[in-house]
Amino acid sequence: MKRRAVLRTSGVAGLSLSAPGLVGLARGQATIEPLGRLPITGAAEAVVGDDGETAYVAATTGFATVDVSDPAEPTLLAVDRDVQLEGKTMTEILDVSVDGDLLVVAGPANRGFDVAGFRCYDVSDPENPAPVGEHRTGSHVHNCYLEEELLFVVVNTRETNRLAIFDVGGDEITQVGFWSLLEYEPGWRDVHWLARYIHDVYVQDGIVYLPCWNAGTYLLDVSDPSEPAYISHVQDTTLEAERAIDDWREAVYGLPGNDHYAAVDDTGDLLAVGREAWATGGAEPDRPGGIDLYDVSDSAEPVHQGSIDAPRADDESNRGGMWTTSHNFELRDGRLYSSWYRAGVKIHDVSDPAAPELLAEWRNTEETGFWTARVLEPGETFIASSTEAITGASLEGALYTFSTASDDRSGTDGGSSPIPGFTGVAGLVGGAVALERLRRRGNVQD
Repeated sequence: MKRRAVLRTSGVAGLSLSAPGLVGLARGQATIEPLGRLPITGAAEAVVGDDGETAYVAATTGFATVDVSDPAEPTLLAVDRDVQLEGKTMTEILDVSVDGDLLVVAGPANRGFDVAGFRCYDVSDPENPAPVGEHRTGSHVHNCYLEEELLFVVVNTRETNRLAIFDVGGDEITQVGFWSLLEYEPGWRDVHWLARYIHDVYVQDGIVYLPCWNAGTYLLDVSDPSEPAYISHVQDTTLEAERAIDDWREAVYGLPGNDHYAAVDDTGDLLAVGREAWATGGAEPDRPGGIDLYDVSDSAEPVHQGSIDAPRADDESNRGGMWTTSHNFELRDGRLYSSWYRAGVKIHDVSDPAAPELLAEWRNTEETGFWTARVLEPGETFIASSTEAITGASLEGALYTFSTASDDRSGTDGGSSPIPGFTGVAGLVGGAVALERLRRRGNVQD
């Protein structure tokens, strides 16, 4: 049976991605261009320290700290390619999280590795990160989030999907609480475990935002971390529709659903949910996943406001290598800074979430595939990490810095007309280490 089609209206059209460079859509729009670039092999998630001058980058076989105080000249401060956990070397480190002087390095992001858990570092001197604690988990760690001295870790196995909460502020790391999707909604046991995967976690003002793939994005009250409590959730499909899907790959790879990343703005009133999806050859909508925007000023009653569609491509399959789907992002001061793999980075005005406006974008299809976008100075600068982990592409890991300066130089009288598909990118060399896709690769079965 084909899955239920859910189509939402968006005012953002797909654009030509035929060549590197700046794309200007309307006169008066902000320009956006790279200021600097620092190669980092294996680059994945990147976060910015509280000082706004240091970036921390997960680097697959370790992590790096980068001085971005001068965005035009990002400078490597330290790199650790031998992260130890109980005497064994961690690998497939795709996520880091920082708060104050504490950095958490977590992994592996997928199953099949000997050692899994997280390592804590004192980064009061980012040139010399000092190990201060470690914890070995019973399963891989795809993502985590550090909020003061509490670490929120997603835990996924074939049998369970949980959020685990750890106190990492003392001499010993202790688990203080957990929340289970399958205890809250046992019916999700009936679907493929990857279709209910808790992919990421975001925390702000005592509320956890938990994207659980096709089960939706859950809002939990963690003001008492020992007893997380359900508040509400947003969902783009239903359990009944998921149960009726014949091919689990369609459920895991395709829309609707695929809640991959979620975050709120600085006020906590606007929630963005990124949906990482590809064309599967199944039912409509059969296209890359975009970003949905919700009013959560009343966290118990989220209201969908608007959507931002992914740019279109000639080959929109996972294995095609022309990924344009939404990945990670940040909301700040009415702006959405977002990454779209090979479709580049974008800035949207989301002050009216019912009508998000694309202000500017930059992409270099042949050389970059952006994992995340994070603000340095709101309205002035941001960073974005480019990853090697894209199927069928040959890219280099790097950390980019960008400026955003308002002027009319990028404007055109009539804007750009949509031109479907990629052009001029034939013959790309395969063989990149496709790490992010391992969790959903075609040979994973029950």
